[in-house]
Amino acid sequence: MAHHGDHAAHADHDDHDHKPSGFFNRWFCGTNHKDIGTLYLLFSLLMFFIGGAMALVIRAELFQPGLQLVEPDFFNSMTTMHALVMIFGAVMPAFVGLANWMIPMMIGAPDMALPRMNNWSFWIMPFAFMLLLSTLFMEGGGPAGGWTLYPPLSIQGGNNVSFVIFAVHMMGISSIMGAINIIATILNMRAPGMDLLKMPVFVWTWLITAFLLIAVMPVLAGSVTMLLTDKYFGTSFFSAAGGGDPVMFQHIFWFFGHPEVYIMILPAFGVASEIIPTFARKPLFGYQAMVYATASIAFLSFIVWAHHMFTVGMPLGGQLFFMYATMLIAIPTGVKVFNWVATMWRGSMTFETPMLFAIAFVILFTIGGFSGLMLAIVPADFQYHDTYFVVAHFHYVLVTGAIFAIMAAVYYWLPKWTGRMYNETLGKWHFWLSTITVNILFFPQHFLGLAGMPRRIPDYNVAFADFNMISSIGGFAFGLSQLLFAWLIIDTCMLKRGAKATQGVWESAKGLEWTLPSPAPYHSFSTPPKIDDRMLAHGDVSH
Repeated sequence: MAHHGDHAAHADHDDHDHKPSGFFNRWFCGTNHKDIGTLYLLFSLLMFFIGGAMALVIRAELFQPGLQLVEPDFFNSMTTMHALVMIFGAVMPAFVGLANWMIPMMIGAPDMALPRMNNWSFWIMPFAFMLLLSTLFMEGGGPAGGWTLYPPLSIQGGNNVSFVIFAVHMMGISSIMGAINIIATILNMRAPGMDLLKMPVFVWTWLITAFLLIAVMPVLAGSVTMLLTDKYFGTSFFSAAGGGDPVMFQHIFWFFGHPEVYIMILPAFGVASEIIPTFARKPLFGYQAMVYATASIAFLSFIVWAHHMFTVGMPLGGQLFFMYATMLIAIPTGVKVFNWVATMWRGSMTFETPMLFAIAFVILFTIGGFSGLMLAIVPADFQYHDTYFVVAHFHYVLVTGAIFAIMAAVYYWLPKWTGRMYNETLGKWHFWLSTITVNILFFPQHFLGLAGMPRRIPDYNVAFADFNMISSIGGFAFGLSQLLFAWLIIDTCMLKRGAKATQGVWESAKGLEWTLPSPAPYHSFSTPPKIDDRMLAHGDVSH
């Protein structure tokens, strides 16, 4: 009988590992969740380096006071494009790539629920970014009104305006389709026995993020369409001369913009909640509390948007509401940080590269959280608003938060994807160089901001020279450190130089994805797996 079972499993494996024949069919027309996940991740890596090159232009210009290297207009284009490329081209596609790869494997599904749409939602992205990046070569240059696209400045550009707006529309469509697909997959395709409260936290965070995406992307689409008609069709939504209100744009934009920052961090929370228990060799402390905290953050994200606008002349009652609501978000976030620390507490910890990135994530993200609490205080924000303090704050939550979590996830799951272990020494070099240099890059910006250096300017008072020089040196060192990461990926995936990975890869890793062989077969679960609570990271949760 055992022999028959083995044979059946073997035959099944042979039958079901058919990849589409030919490069074009597989990579352009394929609907397999793993291939599309890979495409998203590669696209995001490319955008990360393009966005990073733009950041280096900014930091090279700011190395010394005075106008040094680039025209002020081009500098403004760089600050605008850097943000658009990093947010919509690097961070979000990376998390969608991780979702595509991991969610079906984590819930025991054969694929995503809507595979054809999945292919489409990826292939919209390269074209959107071609539109966006092409503006740099147009007469009048790229968009230069800041990534927030505030009128009237944003619509004073040349033809770049329409290109940027259409690119944003396409990115939004891609995000909405990706989100619908993730919700449909999680709610309909779980293996029998995989209750909602037994799902990995990563799956939970993505379910909640997907609802956020569907809620706010149409709002962004509406606001940029109004910009479009203001510029090309003579409407006056945001022009005071025609009876409009430029501040209305800020309200609509930030109603999208604040949930958007949680769209970029909630999946990172999920990643940390998968990695820390594995290397602490303990179940995640307070699993249910983690789920409820994620949902609370998502809810609160909708009622805090005007903290970006304390200085526009809001009524006092409005200022107070948004101040308290913003501070309230610190509570569920604090619950999460506490639970990660409690998971590590008295655990048998080892410090492989994914764990190092996860611990750095917890510490540095928390610093970003505290500077956010400072910005939430209205009278203080009057001082901090539009200074480098704000830049320092959101780079601590986005670089050492979201991007460190993405890197941790890549190191954690790469052996499962490729069947090869990455080079641990290189990984540790990448971690230490990144962690040290990222703090040299962003920590001085807190001091610059507190001393009053404004954001988005190509030139500055000589009083700010020293800290800017330190920050720029850190920036170039951090940028170059990422080449190690790119090399490590090439080394593992293309040159296949690492040791063969075992099925479980990490001692003490729990979850359905670790029941599959490494590399994960092209079709994961053609028959739903029988779920044994002991396999699950959170199987012992009593309802």
